[in-house]
Amino acid sequence: MRHPLQGLRVLDFSRVVAGPFAGRLLSDLGADVVKVEPPDGDGTRIHGRDVKGITGFFQHQNAGKRNICIDLRAPGAVDLVKSLVRQADIVIENYRPGVLRRLGIDYDVLREVRPDLIMLSISGFGQEGPESHRPSYAPVVHAEAGLMHRMAGRNQTEPGDLPLSVADTNASLHGLIAVLAALHLRTQTGVGQHIDLSMMDATFATDD
Repeated sequence: MRHPLQGLRVLDFSRVVAGPFAGRLLSDLGADVVKVEPPDGDGTRIHGRDVKGITGFFQHQNAGKRNICIDLRAPGAVDLVKSLVRQADIVIENYRPGVLRRLGIDYDVLREVRPDLIMLSISGFGQEGPESHRPSYAPVVHAEAGLMHRMAGRNQTEPGDLPLSVADTNASLHGLIAVLAALHLRTQTGVGQHIDLSMMDATFATDD
């Protein structure tokens, strides 16, 4: 039996959870996902139980992916990334807004290489606006969105973080839905698109 996304190729430049989890789900659905790590490795490589050199946290976010390492600041890195993008359908990244532009591999550059490329960019506060420059992990969004305050009120405790990375996984799930919708639209129009998804927006959208 064929998997639903068999034949699709994904380059996953994202790190930790918001982004990698979306890539892992694309892999679960049959896509060929290649994770691109920096020389010092993904931050999840040092968390969780180590089994044969791979930690549980890293495995959970990246199961099923292939893996390469690229120093994006090294000479020749831009040309190497472009050569990979020519063969890719989807790119996932969660760098701070503006970082890929400075590296020379932002969406406007990559769509010249692959016009029907779909890029998913996940950030804390979106690609534009007064908060866009802020780096963000899940606890930052949990605090900003009021989830910590609400939990403390219900439990009658001091504010503290949630026991799981809701903001990260929500963003990845919303991102996955957006990518699948973009793929469907591409079959009708032949046009790719850049999906700008903020962790704050995903958290608000799923806040009951």
